[in-house]
Amino acid sequence: MTNMSMIFKRRIPTSEEIMEQIPIPEHIKAIKETRDRDIRNVFENKDDRFVLIIGPCSADNEDSVCEYIGKLAKVQEQVKDSILIVPRIYTNKPRTTGEGYKGMAHQPDPTKTPDLFEGIKAIRKMHIRALSEFHMPAADEMLYPENYIYLSDLLGYIAIGARSVENQGHRLAVSGVDVPTGMKNPTSGDLTVMLNSIIAAQQSHTFTYSGWEVETTGNKLTHAILRGAVDSNGRNIPNYHYEDLIRAATEYEKLQLCNTAMIVDVNHANSMKCYYEQPRIAKEVLSSRNYDPLLKKMIKGLMIESYLIEGKQDVNENIYGKSITDGCIGWDTTERLIYGIAEKL
Repeated sequence: MTNMSMIFKRRIPTSEEIMEQIPIPEHIKAIKETRDRDIRNVFENKDDRFVLIIGPCSADNEDSVCEYIGKLAKVQEQVKDSILIVPRIYTNKPRTTGEGYKGMAHQPDPTKTPDLFEGIKAIRKMHIRALSEFHMPAADEMLYPENYIYLSDLLGYIAIGARSVENQGHRLAVSGVDVPTGMKNPTSGDLTVMLNSIIAAQQSHTFTYSGWEVETTGNKLTHAILRGAVDSNGRNIPNYHYEDLIRAATEYEKLQLCNTAMIVDVNHANSMKCYYEQPRIAKEVLSSRNYDPLLKKMIKGLMIESYLIEGKQDVNENIYGKSITDGCIGWDTTERLIYGIAEKL
C-alpha cells in the first residue's frame, strides 16, 4: 500500500492485541494500584514524600535497565519514609534533527535497523519485567501520543518533552490520562507555554484518537517540569536557581489550578548538558525548597538522569549499562545522591 511518498509496510497490532499477547500478570495489578495511589497522593498533597524520577536517559537494553532498577529498589527500601522513587524507562527518544537512536520502540536493538513491530512488543515486555520484579511503576515520555496506549496499564508517571509541550495532540491525549503527567517548559523557556499546556490538559476534550472519537475528563494531576532553556544562539539557560523557581511558582499559583506541583529536571539545559553537575544542582534546589514555604509546598521532586556507568557512549561501543544518548551519572554517585537528598528533606 502506498500513499504519495509513504510506503505502508505492515500493520502494527492494536493495543488490545498487544495486551492480549503480552498481559500484565494479575497479581501485579494490585501492586501497581497501591503504588499508583502512593504517587498520586504526593501530587494531591496527601503524602509529603519527595519524588525522584530517576534513571537512564534512554532505556536501550532490558537487562541493564532492570539491573539498574533492581539497585534502585534496594535504595528505595532504605529511604521509603521520605522519598518515593519512580524509575525512568524512556522508550521513545526525540531527535532534534531526526537523526540518531530514537529509542527501543523504534529499535529494540540499537545496533540494527528500526523495527517498530518488534519494538512495541519489546518496550511492553521490558516495562512488565521491571514492574513484576521490582514493584515500581515507571515513568516514560509520551513522545508519540498513540504509543502511550500500548503502556497505559503499566506506567506510573508520564513526561511531555520540551518539543512536544506546545503540540495540541499531546495536550489532548494527556487530558485522558489518569496518572501524574509533567509538562516541561519548552526549549525557549517560555513559562506561559508550559502553563497553558497544563490548563489545556486539566480540561475535558473531545477529539480523535487511535481511530476513535474519544471524550476525556481532564487530568487534574498535570503539572510543571522545569528543565532549563536554550537561547537564540544555542546557549543553555538554567531555570533552577532560587529566583527562577520563585518566579515560576508565583506565576503558576496565580492560575489556581488543581494540584499545583513542580518537578525540577537537573540535567538537560539546567546542567548545561554537563551530566556530572546534577548532584550539585539537586542540592541547590533542595536548599531553595527548604528556605521558602511556597517552594516547599510546590516542588514535589526532581528528575535525574542516571545509569550503571557514568557518561555516554557511541551506539557501537557496547559498554553495558552506559547511556547511548545523554550523559548520565553512574550508580555510585546516584546512590550517594539519593541518601544525601533523604538527609536534607
